[in-house]
Amino acid sequence: MSAYPIKNNLLRTVRIRQIIKENRTVKTFYFRDHLCSKARPGQFAMVWLPRFDEVPMSISSTDNSGLASMTVAKVGDATKRLHEKKKGDIIGIRGPFGRSFELVKGNVLLVGGGTGISPLIFLGEELAKHTSSMTILIGAKTEEDLLFLSRVERLRLDVIPSLEAAVSTEDGSYGYAGLVTELVKMKLEGEKFDMIYACGKENMLLNISLIARKHRTKLQACLERFMRCAIGLCGSCTIGKYRVCTDGPVFTEKQLEEIGDEFGLLKRDLDGSQVKL
Repeated sequence: MSAYPIKNNLLRTVRIRQIIKENRTVKTFYFRDHLCSKARPGQFAMVWLPRFDEVPMSISSTDNSGLASMTVAKVGDATKRLHEKKKGDIIGIRGPFGRSFELVKGNVLLVGGGTGISPLIFLGEELAKHTSSMTILIGAKTEEDLLFLSRVERLRLDVIPSLEAAVSTEDGSYGYAGLVTELVKMKLEGEKFDMIYACGKENMLLNISLIARKHRTKLQACLERFMRCAIGLCGSCTIGKYRVCTDGPVFTEKQLEEIGDEFGLLKRDLDGSQVKL
């Protein structure tokens, strides 16, 4: 049974206050909700699209005025429907849910692949209050798919002048030509980090966990799984002995080792059966 306050699980309707087109397939949707504006980096909300579906979305920013946002790639029917929404349209919200990233002091490395950079830049802005040594690595397929470079630069200019950032694209159109995991390997071969924070596709997270284990570096990784209830009841997001909605979505390197026979290898289909990633 979920330990969330009952109020978090109550459906609220909110109006979309602003929509920002981030790139060719990604938009950020801003809405005002008291509970979601208190979310911590790594937590998510369930977004209800009236007469269609309810899906989990990572929260990508909050502020003291009650505003929150989620950054969404158009990858399926539900996200396509959300991308069709306009400013002023109504959506349903439950949450925030999930285990957030734990903030640590020291030298930290943030690694985001695709829209996985969304909760990580939110995390970076929170970490900046606690640490002055940070490196951010961003990976994408092409230059057109990159996200939040201006937000990273603003963090460097306004808060952490020593912040290091590097970008990789699989087609070599911007920054390093290759996978972001290759940048992770190079960074860890020459520098010691107190924590790696990562979010992206699960095969990327698996590779990062192996690199972190080799260098004996602590890791927190944010996983994405199919979810229906978000409160630990339905089991649709089960991975090993954990339920991603309540035990995660953020997991430590030790927890990932415990579910090594599934992590990065298997997922659950709509009917609950296991299929290869």
